[in-house]
Amino acid sequence: MEERKVLKHLKELVGSEKVKDSYTFRVSYSYDATPMAVGEVPLAVVFPESSEDVSKILKFANENKIPVFPRGAGTGLTGGAIPKKGGIVVSSEKMNRILCVEVENLSAEVEAGIITFDFQKEVEKLGLFYPPDPSSYRYSTIGGNIAENAGGPRCVKYGVTKDYVLQLEVVFPDGSVVSLGSKTVKSVAGYDLKSLVVGSEGTLCFITKARLRLIPKPKRVITISAFFETPEDASSCITGIFGRGILPSACEFMDGNSIKTVKNYGNLKIPTADALLIIEVDGFGEEVNCQAEEVKRTCEVFGAKLVKIAENEREREELWKVRRMLSPAIGRLKDNKINEDVVVPRSKLTELLSGVYKIAENYDLTVVNFGHAGDGNIHVNFMYSDEEKDKVERAIDELFELVLMLDGSITGEHGVGITKKKYLPEEAKKSLELMKKIKKLIDPNNIMNPGKVFDL
Repeated sequence: MEERKVLKHLKELVGSEKVKDSYTFRVSYSYDATPMAVGEVPLAVVFPESSEDVSKILKFANENKIPVFPRGAGTGLTGGAIPKKGGIVVSSEKMNRILCVEVENLSAEVEAGIITFDFQKEVEKLGLFYPPDPSSYRYSTIGGNIAENAGGPRCVKYGVTKDYVLQLEVVFPDGSVVSLGSKTVKSVAGYDLKSLVVGSEGTLCFITKARLRLIPKPKRVITISAFFETPEDASSCITGIFGRGILPSACEFMDGNSIKTVKNYGNLKIPTADALLIIEVDGFGEEVNCQAEEVKRTCEVFGAKLVKIAENEREREELWKVRRMLSPAIGRLKDNKINEDVVVPRSKLTELLSGVYKIAENYDLTVVNFGHAGDGNIHVNFMYSDEEKDKVERAIDELFELVLMLDGSITGEHGVGITKKKYLPEEAKKSLELMKKIKKLIDPNNIMNPGKVFDL
């Protein structure tokens, strides 16, 4: 179908005010937050305001075999929202309401475009808590978080996004609007199709609404910082903490390059060290104090040269400021950065870190390691100049070989998108063919986010 006719039909279906087709506007939706990855300019960007709008768009696109690229806030880091020329970007930005919060059922129903942070703040006013906190939580949407099964620092204790999804309303490529899952906490009626959609990266359907599980908000939170002589000491301490039966609500790791970089970037007065752990414990009553003291003792046993428990909210905020400033700080080290969110079993963290430093040394590359070490999820950042591009690509190949050898995964929270497609077959092996069969069954015309995760 001619582009002119496609635009005409879209405007007739959902209203011309919801369809943006100016070239300048479309260019701004041709990329997401993935460094060095730019897609092609889409035919149009559409802003549906209801499930009915989405249904009309997808049915029309499916009948005419036009690619559709679902988009939340575009904060993804593997090119998951990047479109191709001739396709339609369908954004959830205007579907951003909290539909209800049921305190007695510890659940809430929201539209897919609600910003995660905004939702968290609203339920916290009622004494409730939605734990998933990806680093982009101040900007990313619930729908995008579900599509990527987003994690974050708190998932070490509370779990990732999938653990809080009770029910989804989705629109399949043929335009059918279907409810998956249940409002109840427990349901084993048939296949768990809801969980199939979570983490599917927009390749199966468009998420329009979600019913999310909530929990009571913890009354007390204590944050501890521990500086170590080596990354290996810090990673050993992490296993020691869990071995003592302590389940922190966050356990973040920063290596020496991370500390040095953020210290210079923010002019922060923090000790010089080769590793830092930021550990948080939360809960109710005196047990939180006991856990914090046990964490402090454990860090000292494992060789921490300085351990400090934040005494108030200001000191807590100062500690987390160090972690939050890291991403913008390391962006100044070199022209380019590749951030790989690999994950291994917690007991193999030391092997992972040692292997990463060896790879960087072999290729004479600058590497910065940080991340959610409490669940084995490390962000490996290779910093490189344009002349070092070939070297860094070989280094990444070796990184993923190492991760899979350690029984890990090529992605803990960023997803596969386009940047990790070539590595998925090695991890998924025979199950990849099953994934492709499911995709073909649900989306026979391959209109939903084609080219992502794998090629058909």
